[in-house]
Amino acid sequence: MKSFSYVAQDARGRQQKGVMNAENEQEFLEKAKERGLYVKDFKESDSTNAKSIYKFSTKELTFCCRQLSAMLTSGLTLVKAIDILTKEQENEKGKAIWQDIYENVQKGESFSSTLEMHAGSFPDFLISMVSAGETSGSLDVIMTRMADHYNKEGKLKNTVKSAMVYPVILLVLCVVIVIFLFAFIMPTFIAMYEDPETMPALTKMMAAISDVIQHKWWLLIIIAAGIFFGVRYALKVPDIRLKFDRLILKGPGFGPLITKIYTGRFARTLSSLYSSGIPMVECLQRASAVLGNSYVDEKFVEVVDEVKQGETLSNAITRSEIFENMFCSILYVGEESGALDSILEKTSDYYEEESDAAVQRLVSMVEPVLLIFMAIIIGLVVCGIYPALYGSFDSIENE
Repeated sequence: MKSFSYVAQDARGRQQKGVMNAENEQEFLEKAKERGLYVKDFKESDSTNAKSIYKFSTKELTFCCRQLSAMLTSGLTLVKAIDILTKEQENEKGKAIWQDIYENVQKGESFSSTLEMHAGSFPDFLISMVSAGETSGSLDVIMTRMADHYNKEGKLKNTVKSAMVYPVILLVLCVVIVIFLFAFIMPTFIAMYEDPETMPALTKMMAAISDVIQHKWWLLIIIAAGIFFGVRYALKVPDIRLKFDRLILKGPGFGPLITKIYTGRFARTLSSLYSSGIPMVECLQRASAVLGNSYVDEKFVEVVDEVKQGETLSNAITRSEIFENMFCSILYVGEESGALDSILEKTSDYYEEESDAAVQRLVSMVEPVLLIFMAIIIGLVVCGIYPALYGSFDSIENE
């Protein structure tokens, strides 16, 4: 995606400046035309570089939404609220973005359309909710919901980060121990063999690994880098990405835990969208996109088509076989009772707690795997050096 800085004239003849994100020049011009802008001049820059587009973090989004909610609720105008929020920004890039938003809103642009000009900096979900809030005249309520939404999302991310600290330390420790054993311990015991041909097969294998780590470590770095970039490239291929994302949901052991996490995020997002008065079809499209899973996206194309044709939401989602049966049953109850929005809100609270527990269980599965891996490596090294150690003791006794 690329970032386009432009100078344009609107239908009233007023000059506007801004930044818009698009895949190419043609898409940029089409977006400008849709907004009723006549582009006089624009500059293109490659926004794949992280420096070209500043993306607000979850913590920053929570702060901005919370501040806007408080100011709008207290009676301040949107323009004044954005002006105050701009001055409160600590990051210079973030401040520049909010300054541009302030200038455009002051000129009469809608808040949502101005946010859309900075779509690379703000999530599509937030832009959709702001648009719904402006349409319904409840922007202050929407900002409160968004603040709560990003606050909960931030807590989930912090839970994952906190839970991953110990496994990461354990993984680093495993790597350090393996390198130490093969680089320093193994060569000492291998030197005890007068004739390398007399080594047991396992010891020969350990000796070969030790030799590679000592003298051809650069080759290991090249192989590791090749695997890393190879996997990254492979996951960009649609078919491979689809199979990988399906494995995440359907895999043994971790699959049900990932499904719980997805169900929690989907329920919370759908609840926020639906209660804001956004049409169900758009709610489904936005809520599924938040999960960032290509397999889910593919399934939801069918779900959306079925809902458009008059099928109930619960039946369409049940046939997709993505979420838990209990969640599908809750949707059915909500539809039958006519209280889908309130039931979704309560369900999202329940599944958020389940998501936290699922994260903890998922991480707890990683810890024993790493411990077993470390034990196997140490066991192999011991088995490899034992014959040399035993032989040295035997020669000492003979002397």
